[in-house]
Amino acid sequence: MKTAGALRASCLKSLHLISCSGVSNEGIEEAIKEFPLLEELELSFCDNVTHEAYAVIGIACPQLKRFRLSKQSFYGSGAPSWMNNQEAREIANMHELRSLQLFANNLTNEGLSTILDNCPHLESLDIRHCFNVDMGDAMDDSLRAKCTRIKMLRPPDDSTHDNDFHVYTPRRVSFASTSSIGWYTDLESMYSEESEDNDGDDGYSNPSRYEDDLDKYDKMLPRSMRTFLK
Repeated sequence: MKTAGALRASCLKSLHLISCSGVSNEGIEEAIKEFPLLEELELSFCDNVTHEAYAVIGIACPQLKRFRLSKQSFYGSGAPSWMNNQEAREIANMHELRSLQLFANNLTNEGLSTILDNCPHLESLDIRHCFNVDMGDAMDDSLRAKCTRIKMLRPPDDSTHDNDFHVYTPRRVSFASTSSIGWYTDLESMYSEESEDNDGDDGYSNPSRYEDDLDKYDKMLPRSMRTFLK
């Protein structure tokens, strides 16, 4: 017999994880399997969650209709196309998507095409600050035609005045430098400067229940996700 925690998890339809630095691929992959009815998922500013977790999400949540993946800043590295499109390839396996937001993602035209080919029900697509996507002369007629079927398309250079979060200035470095210590120094500098404007804890990472009150299904969730089972 399922416990109350297991029943709540199995019925969950909407989950928003924002600035959950304690959530990892392993935590997401383990927990998401308990949410087969999930229709809406947000993983914004969860820096330790990568394309490997998205692959599991696409399989574990066949009814997922809305996916939101926001990053604080576009950070172009000039990396090879296959590397920039790792996330796009896994998101393309979320075949029932109606709405997709990829804010400041590194996908290219190739990754965008892969998503549009495999998500036939997509109606709303937000790719603001995805500056590796070229919607100008570099976009071929085939991809342009795929984009026309999207009812609401927010292109890379569209206004961000209505964005829910603070938008940081896009940055670019050469791919060669990403393998050196200089790249990490640049990243540390960027985030240390931006963190000065961040006053205190945003509250998203704090668990809402004590360990003693959790059953085994609740404990499968990373601490920062348990608040959603209140």
